[in-house]
Amino acid sequence: MKTTIFTWEFPPNIYGGAGVHAKYIATSLAKLIDVEVRTLEEGPAPDLPGLSVRRYRPTLKPIGVPDPKVAKALEVLSFNMNMVADPIDSEIVHTHTWYTNFAGALAKRAYRAKLVATVHSLEPLRPWKREQLGTGYDLSSWMEREGLTACDAIIAVSADMKKDILKSYDVPAKSVAVIHNGVDPAKYHPQEGTASLGKGTASLAKFRIKAPFVFFVGRLTRQKGVFDLVAAMDHVPKGTTLVLATGKPDTPEIEDELRRVLKTMPNVVWIRDMLEDPDLVSLYNEAAVFACPSVYEPFGIINLEAMACETPVVATRVGGIKEVVVDGETGLMVPPGDPVRLGKAITKIIEDPKLAAKMGKAGRKRVLQHFTWDRIAEKTLTLYRSLT
Repeated sequence: MKTTIFTWEFPPNIYGGAGVHAKYIATSLAKLIDVEVRTLEEGPAPDLPGLSVRRYRPTLKPIGVPDPKVAKALEVLSFNMNMVADPIDSEIVHTHTWYTNFAGALAKRAYRAKLVATVHSLEPLRPWKREQLGTGYDLSSWMEREGLTACDAIIAVSADMKKDILKSYDVPAKSVAVIHNGVDPAKYHPQEGTASLGKGTASLAKFRIKAPFVFFVGRLTRQKGVFDLVAAMDHVPKGTTLVLATGKPDTPEIEDELRRVLKTMPNVVWIRDMLEDPDLVSLYNEAAVFACPSVYEPFGIINLEAMACETPVVATRVGGIKEVVVDGETGLMVPPGDPVRLGKAITKIIEDPKLAAKMGKAGRKRVLQHFTWDRIAEKTLTLYRSLT
């Protein structure tokens, strides 16, 4: 069997959870079957054994489009068409996000492949995307709808995500399978000499971080609840640092807004680039608490990464997070949009080191039992075989 995976994000072009998923599901499936990845042409090719990677550029240059946000959506459409222009000999075509869903619909019709899509989020449930795409948001929503309704099977990354898919699109319930995201426990693991032992690390020195600190990793977008987390710092113990690793912002405007808010907050360290090893794993380990304050989160791989490093999690009770974090066991959960309760939950863990350590151990145990990428790949392959 062979599968062709369509994804906008793939190493080295990763800025969110969908890109992390695409990397690991492709490499894990490649241990079992032939895998071809078709993705954006950006940066040097990664050294990922067992994978065939083909790269494409958006070539459409819209003329007379007054809004550059609309032009962006049209360029994504041209990227979809370019990926499908080269012949496909795979039995399965597997797409990720609206950036490639439409290409899947085209490939199914052009090459008679079975079509699978993993849904990491849904455009109808992200109205703030209009801030990023303008009326191009209507085009991204159309591309997603056409791609998902053409599928032979859809993978939802959580049970809540499956419910949202069935509410948003007219697809048969039996065609939607729940297969969670995973994490690489060999990469994300507890380290010796961490902050729990009172020892600093090169990563703390590099970013001038003072312990104890609350750690956040995620795109700078309304979806992730970053401003709620910043407000929650008014309700945590004095001397606590907040470390924001936000990577690429959705828009220049939201980046400017965060910059204005942080001007009067010397206890915040803002890392604007996507963190890579060893800094990312080190900071997960050094953090007193990992915070995930999302207002919408179909799954949230970042929580698994923190748990795998034995770091307790404080997260909002939304979407797939409820299927990852066990309240009171691997972390604490709070309602979204409530900085006061978020701050109090963070405080409870910071002020009780024994509780924090207990939650950290339970988190890694849960990851090893349920959320490794090899297990996710096996479930995905079983789904493929059911279609062919």
